[in-house]
Amino acid sequence: MSNRLEGKVALITGAASGVKGETMGFGGAAAWLFAAEGAKVAVCDIKDEQGKKTVTQLREAGHEAVFISLDVTSEEQWKRAITETVKAFGKLNVLVNNAGMGYMEKVEFMTVEQWDYEMAVHAKGTFLGTKHAIPEMRKAGGGSIVNTSSIFGFVGSPDSTAYHAGKGAARIFTKAAAIQYAKENIRVNSIHPGGVVTPMTEQMLSKRRVREAFEAKVPMGRLGMPEEIARGMVFLASDEASYITGAELVIDGGFIAQ
Repeated sequence: MSNRLEGKVALITGAASGVKGETMGFGGAAAWLFAAEGAKVAVCDIKDEQGKKTVTQLREAGHEAVFISLDVTSEEQWKRAITETVKAFGKLNVLVNNAGMGYMEKVEFMTVEQWDYEMAVHAKGTFLGTKHAIPEMRKAGGGSIVNTSSIFGFVGSPDSTAYHAGKGAARIFTKAAAIQYAKENIRVNSIHPGGVVTPMTEQMLSKRRVREAFEAKVPMGRLGMPEEIARGMVFLASDEASYITGAELVIDGGFIAQ
């Protein structure tokens, strides 16, 4: 690796899914790639046991990492998570708002409770993380915020509702924050994964018919890998992306280019 994140401190949400030997999520794969590129990493998630396993493996591999329990819908927990990150590593340079979940319900069948929870995770969580990271990034002379949206922040689907709304909110919120803090060298960008096998999708995509149908819609003819999404996060977090803010990085094998 080229140490593209050497000297940087990164807080990544939804990052518990980084246990070697298990299906990784975007956040878990990012934790490993960020650490391999020289970053000190705060692995944040509501899944405490899995998150601690991920951090144990990271440390055994020689990386600097801590686990911080975090419900991204709670402002108080966000304040604590950022305080603990700075206490552990001295500063905060990178935030990856990656925590996510999804109910596969059409409009008529989605409950208000399901809607509210998805919007809280995807929209409110992204807002809160950004809000409380900015003061620390200002102290550090700037920083990079990467918000995980989705191709479903651009297009619709037959069987999701609040997921689209939440990811769309994260997408446009990114642009507002990017404009507001550009002069302070705080960059804010969104990343838009397509179909990837993760802990959230593996049950659905384990069905051969469903997987083949999805792959047939992708111009590259295959699903993506979590590491391919994480590489985009590394790029946006690094100084290689120093003139990029308010942008959308789509990683979907050409799906929405059609």
